[in-house]
Amino acid sequence: MEKSKITLGLIVGNRGFFPGHLAELGRAEMVQVLHQSGVDVVVLDGKLSNYGAIETYEEAMRCAELFRANSDRIDGVVVTLPNFGDERAIADTLRLSRLKVPVLVQATPDTPSKMTIAHRRDSFCGKMSACNNLRQYGIPYSLTTSHTVSPGSEEFKKDLAWFTGICRVYRGFQNLRIGSIGARPAAFNTVRYSEKLLEAAGISVETLDLSEVIGRIERMKDNDEAAQVKLAAIHKYVTTSGVPPAALLKMAKLGAVIDQWMKATHVTISAVQCWTSIEENLGVVPCTVMSMMSNELLPSACEVDICGTLSMYALALASETPSALLDWNNNYGENPDKAVCFHCSNLPKHFFKEVRMDYQQIIAGTVGKDNTFGTCVGQVKAAPMSFARFSTDDENGVIRGYVGEGRFTDDPLETFGGAGVVEIPHMQKLLRYICENGFEHHVAANLATVAGIVHEVATNYMGWETYWHGR
Repeated sequence: MEKSKITLGLIVGNRGFFPGHLAELGRAEMVQVLHQSGVDVVVLDGKLSNYGAIETYEEAMRCAELFRANSDRIDGVVVTLPNFGDERAIADTLRLSRLKVPVLVQATPDTPSKMTIAHRRDSFCGKMSACNNLRQYGIPYSLTTSHTVSPGSEEFKKDLAWFTGICRVYRGFQNLRIGSIGARPAAFNTVRYSEKLLEAAGISVETLDLSEVIGRIERMKDNDEAAQVKLAAIHKYVTTSGVPPAALLKMAKLGAVIDQWMKATHVTISAVQCWTSIEENLGVVPCTVMSMMSNELLPSACEVDICGTLSMYALALASETPSALLDWNNNYGENPDKAVCFHCSNLPKHFFKEVRMDYQQIIAGTVGKDNTFGTCVGQVKAAPMSFARFSTDDENGVIRGYVGEGRFTDDPLETFGGAGVVEIPHMQKLLRYICENGFEHHVAANLATVAGIVHEVATNYMGWETYWHGR
C-alpha cells in the first residue's frame, strides 16, 4: 500500500503591536518546511489578511471559510506563532471552521541578541495564551516536544512526523468499518466486546456469517478469475512447498470471497472466526489470507478479536508498516523482562526472518493435519517494536487501553507457528497491569517506535483512558 498523503491547514498567529515582518517571514518558513516534509498545505492567501496571518475576527472568518471549503482533505491543523499571536483569533478560526481534526501548536523561539522591539517575538508567552483559549473553547490540541522550537530545526521535523502520524491514526478511525467474519469462538470469552461503545466512538462493525462465506466458496468455480488471481498472489507471497494444491485453491477462494465482501460493504479491516469451524467445514486455516491483508496495512485478527484488529490498525496507521496480533504466550527462562509472543500464525510476512506455509500443529490434533494447512511459520526478526491493546470496558461504559515499546530479540527459540522473544523494560509491571485490569491475552505489535503517536490519539482526541508503559 502506498503511503498516504497528509494535508494540513495552517494558522499563522499575529498580534499587531509585535513586529509584523516576523509573522510574514514565519508564514513563509512554515509553508516551506511543510512542503519539504511532503505535506500539502491549506493556508489563507496573503492578500486576504495582514501578512497572511490571523489576528482579527474577520480574518478568522476568512480562514475558517477556507478550511470549511477544504474540510474533506484537511487531516490536521498546525498553529504557528512567529510572534505572540492573537489568542482569540486562533480559537475562533478553529471553532468557525467546524473541523474536528488534530491541532499542533508551535511557537518560534526568540534570539537573545534580538530582543528589541523590532525583533522581539514573545511567542514563549503567546503559546500559553493560545492554549488557554483552545482549552476554554473545548478544542483538543497537541504540543511540540519543546515549548518553543524553530520550524526549520531537526527537532521540529521530528515533531511534525509525530503529528502527521497522529493525523493518520485519527483520520483512519473516523467512520471506520470493521468486518466481523463469523461468530466469536465459544472458548474465547476473552475477546468479547461492545459494538455500542465502538459505535459511540464512530467505529461500526459489519457482520458476515461464516456459513455465507463457505456457501459462496462452494459456489465459486475453480477457474473463477478472482480465485485464480488470489492463488497466484498466495504463491508469490509465501513458500508453499509441501502444501496440497487443493488446500491452496480453497485458501484462494476464501481470500477472494472476503475481498469481494469487504469491497461491497466498505469494510477496511477485519476479524475472522477460525477455531475450529473453518478447519472442520472448509478444510484449511485462514492464516495466510489474513497475513496477506495485514501485510497490506489492512489488519485481520483471528478469533473475531474486533478490538484486537482495531489495535493493529492504530499501530499500522501510525507507522505505515504492517501490524500483527500476538499472544502474550510464555515466559522466556528466568528473565523477568523477556517473554515469548506467539500465534499459530497469521503474522504478516513483514515480521519474519524467513517464512513458509505449513499446517497448524495445535488444531491438527483435533481436526487432522490435512484440514489445517495455511499457517505462516517462522521466527520474528530482531527489531524495535511497539505494542498496543484497546478494549471496551462494558461495566464502566468506556474504551480503554495500554501502549508501550520494547524490542524483538535474536534469542533462540525452538517452536512452531510464528513466534519471537520480546524484551520490555519493567515487563512484570506491565503484566501485572494487564491482569489487574482484565485485559485480553492478545496484543497488537508493530516493528516501529510509535507508542507515543497512538497514545496521543487515544487519550487526547478519542478520549480513551490509555496507560503508556514505561513513559
